Parts: sequence; C-alpha cells; structure tokens
Amino acid sequence: PGGAQAPAADQVVEITAERFSFTPSQVCTTVGKVIEFRVESEDTMHGFRILGTDINVEVPKRGKGPAIVRFTPREPGKVIFECSHTCGAGHAFMRGEIVVSK
Repeated sequence: PGGAQAPAADQVVEITAERFSFTPSQVCTTVGKVIEFRVESEDTMHGFRILGTDINVEVPKRGKGPAIVRFTPREPGKVIFECSHTCGAGHAFMRGEIVVSK
C-alpha cells in the first residue's frame, strides 16, 4: 500500500462509550507515548473530548464505527476526558482519566 501514513501509535486503547460511562474509564500511560484512542458507542451518539487539548470528536452511534484520535501527553499527572455531546440525564458524569507517569 502506498501513501503517507502516520507513525504507529505506541499504545492503542479501545474505549466503549455507553450511557453514561466510558469503559475503561482510566487509562495509564507515560510521558511522550503516542496513544491512539478508538472510541466506539454501544448506543447513541457521544463525544470524546480531552480537557486542556484541542481533541474533541463525535463518536458515531452503535454500528457506525469508532472515532479515532491520537494524544501524546507532555507531562505527568492526570488528564480528564469526557463526553462532549449531550447524551441524556447522566451526561455530566460521563468522564474518565488518563494517568500519566514519567
């Protein structure tokens, strides 16, 4: 296959979005590692936003495939991700964290 390709991710994380949670809701990684998130919905449309970054994508409803984003943490600590598409009464609780170590 020809064409330019992005470099391979160091870590691939598959996340399931479902009212009103992400599974897994905690992802552990290290500074500088390229993480490819593959977020797939089990029900309705959701969003996937990583706070403090410009990452904010729509996650299509069930059966429409995953939303794929890449994130490279630059410093240790916790980074929050959340649903950015209002999905119902529990929407505000639909979040998770990326735990970044050195």
